[in-house]
Amino acid sequence: MNLSYWEIKTWFSDVDFTIVGSGIVGLNTAISLKKRFPNSKIVILEKGVLPQGASTKNAGFACFGSLSEIIDDLNTHTEEEVLDLIAKRINGLGLLREAFGDKVIGYQNLGGFELFTKEDGMLYNLCHEKQHYINKLLKPIFKDDVFNFKVNSLGFKNIQPKYSFNKFEGQIDTGKMMEALLLRILSLGVKIINSCTVESFLEDGNSVKVKTNVGEFSTAKLLIATNGFASRLINEPVKPARAQVLITRPINNLHIKGTFHLDRGYYYFRNIDNRILFGGGRHLDFKAEETEEFGQTELVQNTLESLLRTTIIPNINFEIDYRWSGIMGVGKQKKAIVKQLSNNVYCGVRLGGMGVAIGSFIGKDLADLIE
Repeated sequence: MNLSYWEIKTWFSDVDFTIVGSGIVGLNTAISLKKRFPNSKIVILEKGVLPQGASTKNAGFACFGSLSEIIDDLNTHTEEEVLDLIAKRINGLGLLREAFGDKVIGYQNLGGFELFTKEDGMLYNLCHEKQHYINKLLKPIFKDDVFNFKVNSLGFKNIQPKYSFNKFEGQIDTGKMMEALLLRILSLGVKIINSCTVESFLEDGNSVKVKTNVGEFSTAKLLIATNGFASRLINEPVKPARAQVLITRPINNLHIKGTFHLDRGYYYFRNIDNRILFGGGRHLDFKAEETEEFGQTELVQNTLESLLRTTIIPNINFEIDYRWSGIMGVGKQKKAIVKQLSNNVYCGVRLGGMGVAIGSFIGKDLADLIE
């Protein structure tokens, strides 16, 4: 280690819990561990200057699944599994809001909308047909109908005459949420070491030796919460999935409010600070977007801009202010992987693009594995 005695003593000695990843799951894991083990020394290792992956790069949707997404999930999951997924997302959002309060994280309950393009007639009709069945399925959780169809009154073009509306969905300010989590962590005495990449680890009796780009140290327990980057360290069925995003400059009198999904949820947009934040499009080239590399492609960015012009804000001049991407963790199943891997190593990964909703719950679940 090219570290001083003081650095080794303060940050890398007598570590009880080391968490890899300072995203939503990692931070919530640390908070839960501190509640259970208040005198423990907890260190969080983060390879980026800020949390990498998707925690600070998402769209801020406090959602649990659009109508078409839930219908699609029932093709690969049982009813019980789908209900369990949705319940965990709702519980996770509840934990987040309860922990910080709506004002602190910028939570607003403006509802969620799903649009269907004119070419999506079959999907549109299927959602119409299945709406009553899905509402009945979700009634035990929400005690009310979740989805109904409303006439397009927001000026969207080239879509079906009605869109699906969900009054239970909300949105957050991602920056405020992550700042609140980081401030809570620091107040608890948890140490975050940024620009520290875990290269490998080796279990050694009652401890785990962790090799990083700044050197090696030992920890009693190692908890991996790197989601889309999990395959670098563990052999679990998690694939990276890049999500590209853009945001416009402020638009005067922007009338769109709420969270919006389009094309089976592969596109999503919202109003934030009188700008349109618009992301998605990985289904245009799944193979290219199955990557751990941040960046943009012309295919996706041009398609996003085209949809803005022709469908979302037609007849409105706009300029793109920022572009970025985030890395999610996905798999054939949407159930998160929360498990003990060996005597002293644990993981909480594969959030399936629902990190905002489920992250708090998965963090608590991961911490609860420690006996």
